[in-house]
Amino acid sequence: MSKRNREIGIHEAYQLDAQKADLELFGREYEESSRRGFLKKSSLMAMAAVVGSNIPFASNMPNGLIPAALANSEKPFAIPGKDGLVYLNDRPVNAETPPHLLNDEFTPAKHFFIRNNGIPPKMETIDAENWTLEIAGESCENPTTFTVKELKKKFKHYTYALQLECGGNGRSEYNPPAKGNQWTTGAIACGRWTGVRLKDVLQACGVKDDAVYIGYYGADTHLSGDPKKVVISRGAPISKALQEESLLAWAYEGEDIPYYNGYPLRLVMAGWPASVSGKWLKKIVIRNQVHDGPKMTGQSYRVPCNPVAPGTKVPNEDMCIIESMPVKSLITYPKSGVTHSIDKKFSFNGKAWAGELEVTNMEVSIDFGATWKKVKKLNKPLNRLAWQTWEASVKFPKTGYYEVWARATDSTGKKQPTILPGWNPRGYLNNACHRIAVQVV
Repeated sequence: MSKRNREIGIHEAYQLDAQKADLELFGREYEESSRRGFLKKSSLMAMAAVVGSNIPFASNMPNGLIPAALANSEKPFAIPGKDGLVYLNDRPVNAETPPHLLNDEFTPAKHFFIRNNGIPPKMETIDAENWTLEIAGESCENPTTFTVKELKKKFKHYTYALQLECGGNGRSEYNPPAKGNQWTTGAIACGRWTGVRLKDVLQACGVKDDAVYIGYYGADTHLSGDPKKVVISRGAPISKALQEESLLAWAYEGEDIPYYNGYPLRLVMAGWPASVSGKWLKKIVIRNQVHDGPKMTGQSYRVPCNPVAPGTKVPNEDMCIIESMPVKSLITYPKSGVTHSIDKKFSFNGKAWAGELEVTNMEVSIDFGATWKKVKKLNKPLNRLAWQTWEASVKFPKTGYYEVWARATDSTGKKQPTILPGWNPRGYLNNACHRIAVQVV
């Protein structure tokens, strides 16, 4: 088939040029002054036909957004120990979790997303109790190697609920598109991790006064098969490593850590990009400089230090390392696309998190963000760096197609943006509001 005649799907069309897709599919034109999509009568009818109903607040709908009724994928992903994940890549394996499978208070292991950079060690080669962890580096006074059995015996155990989110979660919405796995909303999970505090182990080995950073190394192998190539070796400032909640973990939700999530030992430093929480952990180095392992330098897990126009080529020296993730939320119940009776209030709920901060307010909208209503309940986190559950209800004014949006505010007063935040070359930190489709009849 010639390129000219090739058919493309709605997601690809919006990814290539969202405004063009809006115009060609629905006849919706971009309105510069309001950033809304201007709908003529014919285009309104076209969109209503696609979503299956009239759209009471259509004039508020931002330009360049695929209607949520069309934005969900049902493609299943099958891998031992996992259930319901959406497949993104097989080399390395990457898969995300649909929002409605994140409705448990804590994410079950089977629903924990997979984000790999290389090939995990073979399961049959792993001896969990005798797995070793080396602590070294130029700012380590007494380099030491521990087995997992020794870590369990020598140090006090701690359990914390901790949220881990991939820095590229939401990348699929950026335009121009960024390379990499096209995550939508599902590279996030929160569960109870058990292990020993990283700070206890580091301090037992001696941390020199000039220590500024730590870095990690895992047992996964490079996609090239070259055993000398390090897949990924990221890290964090020593202040983050010494936090109460930074763990060397061997258990998740009371069981061994799932194989694809780092079994038998994982570094867990919640609130930052999950890439700093090294899997299949073998070594930690205490550094007297910012760690310079693979995917710590260049443009990996960095964003422009100052805002840039979409498509800008940003020099490496103008890119800054991502630290705490931004405030964000999801509607996890019900699943998008539900039909609801006009006679009843619509009750729904979800999760919210804010990197190293706390979520202090949650609001919802049924008119594409024109007005917002505070949720009826926002629960405190189980502990610092855990996500928070919330509940809300709304009454719809008349029948039709609605989108229910959710917006969180963190403890510094920062709110989620209603549409895509600042573009960046690698498509990180998209914390735009989540939305679900509701047909009111």
